[in-house]
Amino acid sequence: MKYTTLATASAKTAATRRSPFVSSMRKHWDLYALLLPVIVYFIIFHYIPMYGVQIAFKEFIASKGINGSPWVGFQHFERFFDGFYFWRVIRNTLGIGLYELIVGFPVPIILALLINEVQSKSFKKTVQTVTYAPHFLSTVVMVGMLLIFLSPRYGIVNTLIEWLGGDQIAFLTEPGWFKTVYVFSGVWQQMGWSSIIYLAALTGIDPQQHEAAKVDGASRLQRIWHVNLPGILPTIIILLILNVGSILSVGFEKVFLLQNPLNMEASDIISTYVYRSGILEAQYSFSAAVGLFNSVINFFMLVTVNFIARKAGETSLW
Repeated sequence: MKYTTLATASAKTAATRRSPFVSSMRKHWDLYALLLPVIVYFIIFHYIPMYGVQIAFKEFIASKGINGSPWVGFQHFERFFDGFYFWRVIRNTLGIGLYELIVGFPVPIILALLINEVQSKSFKKTVQTVTYAPHFLSTVVMVGMLLIFLSPRYGIVNTLIEWLGGDQIAFLTEPGWFKTVYVFSGVWQQMGWSSIIYLAALTGIDPQQHEAAKVDGASRLQRIWHVNLPGILPTIIILLILNVGSILSVGFEKVFLLQNPLNMEASDIISTYVYRSGILEAQYSFSAAVGLFNSVINFFMLVTVNFIARKAGETSLW
């Protein structure tokens, strides 16, 4: 009888501990139902495919499958590290990633601060529409525009350079220009869309802070520096952490479409190298190893920057 009483008490205690979560699910069942497809999506398309990562440590043979293929350990990683193209793809990927971070990250912040200061609603809407529109262009259309605008013979950019007394520049065939073309075209395409989150953060700043700053005689520039920027600083830090965590994840499509034999020295990055090795040359295990290396480095950088942000301030991802 004593043991039955103890078991009943334990069951009641466990039920009590579960009750807040259970009651929350019953109360907000519709929200959990909306969340379910997202969870299922990530499980099916992001977590289950991770089973195939093991081919990076195997000599994958399609007829034998993943389980039947022999283990080779870190052989593919060693081959990549000792390969002729290792330093080139690392240098180009890291170079483009850092260039994009240094140039592309501050621009949406500056744009959001400028748009926030515009008093005319019609002008503000016009600026937002003009800056948001390029985001909706596909990568193929974007590259097509670059090919037309930067053409050495008929492009508007070279026409303007010649009109100003300069010489034609082969932007898309000279390796030295590739990173600049890639980064600045990306900034133009994404700056308006990326500024939306900062504009949303700016709306959360208490207007009384601006009123108090005006009473103290602060100029508009001083209010931007001492009120607006500190107000959106947590958002800036979070997005900076995410951007640094994906610094080696340079997009494949745009680089691949802009790439040609003449600019290969500057345009060959990890994703295009994986494409050539894995798809064109059917070296599935080797390309999986290269991709896994890229993901591990990104994860390490994400954790490191998040740790630094947490130690330096109170804002971090976890």
